[in-house]
Amino acid sequence: MLLPKEEIVKEEIRQETSRVALVDFAKTFIDIPYVYSSQDPKKGFDCSGFVNYVFKNFDIQVPRSSSGFKNFGKPISVDDIALGDVLVFKGYQDSTSIGHVGIVCEANGKNSKFIHASSGKVMKVTISELNSSHYTKRFYQAIDVINQ
Repeated sequence: MLLPKEEIVKEEIRQETSRVALVDFAKTFIDIPYVYSSQDPKKGFDCSGFVNYVFKNFDIQVPRSSSGFKNFGKPISVDDIALGDVLVFKGYQDSTSIGHVGIVCEANGKNSKFIHASSGKVMKVTISELNSSHYTKRFYQAIDVINQ
């Protein structure tokens, strides 16, 4: 059954608002330390623990491990990335497995930015650019977990 046009527009506005709210919530954790295998904001987060914690707050179930994102959600084109989508990356040293995830916080195709718990130099929740050489070469896919 098709929704009347007004209802479709209202639903699109609700979804956009929730995506903004999700990203705003994620940004409240900037500078929380990176802690391996943790999803406790009082102690720290690893990458998948951070993503899991943020989405759980909005009653959206996502995998707890980064490898669980390999076949999860609805794959989308980089050009169609939206706020709140998840970026999935191959491992830093093992390019055959999934090793990192983050949440899109500025959607602009290949120039998008994402928030994530980084185990790199910064060792904390931070915002990075998808088009940086470090992440471009490890990029696996973008997925929509909100409208899957």
